[in-house]
Amino acid sequence: MEKILEVKDLKVTFDTYGGSVQAVRGVNFDLRKGETLAIVGESGSGKSVTTKALMGLIPNPPGRIESGEILFDGKDLTKLKDKEMSKIRGRDISMIFQDPMTSLNPTMKVGNQIMEGLIKHQKMGKAKAKERAIELLELVGIPNPKERIEQYPHQFSGGMRQRVVIAIALACNPKILLADEPTTALDVTIQAQILELMKDLQQKTDASIIFITHDLGVVANVADRVAVMYAGKIVEIGTVDDIFYNPKHPYTWGLLGSMPTLDSGEDQLIAIPGTPPDLIHPPVGDAFAPRNPYVMKIDTEMEPPMFKVSDTHYAATWLLHEDAPKVEPPAAVKRRMQGFAKTGELAEEFIEKGDES
Repeated sequence: MEKILEVKDLKVTFDTYGGSVQAVRGVNFDLRKGETLAIVGESGSGKSVTTKALMGLIPNPPGRIESGEILFDGKDLTKLKDKEMSKIRGRDISMIFQDPMTSLNPTMKVGNQIMEGLIKHQKMGKAKAKERAIELLELVGIPNPKERIEQYPHQFSGGMRQRVVIAIALACNPKILLADEPTTALDVTIQAQILELMKDLQQKTDASIIFITHDLGVVANVADRVAVMYAGKIVEIGTVDDIFYNPKHPYTWGLLGSMPTLDSGEDQLIAIPGTPPDLIHPPVGDAFAPRNPYVMKIDTEMEPPMFKVSDTHYAATWLLHEDAPKVEPPAAVKRRMQGFAKTGELAEEFIEKGDES
């Protein structure tokens, strides 16, 4: 499958009074045409900073891209000036932010906010841009779009505001859509609707999506591949099946163990002990070592490379070294993995019954 984006050894630093925070510490991944890549990890792992770097939205000062490449359409986006980047931002790469109320201008009608990008990037006249804005509102499932285009953000519910934000992001038919926890502020039923909407729109537009989330439950339904981030690095990457049914990194085991499933048989969730490291002074060796129940001496001395598990699956843990002891995921995590399989079977059965009726 054709690569539309390549990120190579990306490093992003923020200068603070306490010192320089190494928020992203050498991230590597690619994005293929028409696929959804989910980036998961707990707060502070560097997920949002990575996507903001892709958009050229790292505030300087205090932040800066220290080194690395972001290759898109034959250009390294890290080398572009802000004026050049503004032509790509919104037209070729768009972003859906976490909270729709802070993403929308409360003093502007939603129609004008959708039309703004069309007029700037697509050089449309006002009449044509308005017509397209109505089409976009209809596309994202907002009823009575001709009337609602004249309304303000406060006149929409949370779920409807998020649909407006998606319409703005899709206005210029971007090649890449960055979704930064777009369902966090929504209740569960609206969450499901927005996720289903994004999957449907991707099929219609053939856009590539990078989906940022801390919720692995969301990932299972929307992603083709998953990158697990910890302390500013990707520690495991693979297909959804690789990550859910054959995880290799102890941090991924911890994330899976903290998820409820329909059929895990567990009375309580499993917490990952400890806290993420201080990225002003990153630890020597594996950053996860202080929280890793399977820690070895080498974890505190040397940073693990990305070991190849399969053609689609890589993980940065010394447990994959040929001389390391053979360690299996905890029994509770294995039961959860079986629970995910059971949940998937139930979902497929439910969908099949719906199709038959």
